[in-house]
Amino acid sequence: MDVSNPDFTIVSLIQDYGFPTVMVIGLGYYVYFVWNFVSEQIEPEVEKMHMQLIKLIDQVRMLDQDMIRLQQKVDVILEMRENEKKKRGKDDN
Repeated sequence: MDVSNPDFTIVSLIQDYGFPTVMVIGLGYYVYFVWNFVSEQIEPEVEKMHMQLIKLIDQVRMLDQDMIRLQQKVDVILEMRENEKKKRGKDDN
């Protein structure tokens, strides 16, 4: 079999080596291509997104803590107003 021959095609490979052998080689190349693409392209991007997700989770926790503090302050102010109203009511009687 001469590789420089323009008739060197998949059909001639199947005739010489058989369909299962050619398909196993093709599948091996496909698996290598997918593995290489995932490890070279996708994994670095996923790692970047993972770090951004960690930062975002930290920010959400900080905001949640701020909301809790703010709610406590609002509750204290409302309680103080209510106590002030009760005091005024007792003073009027």
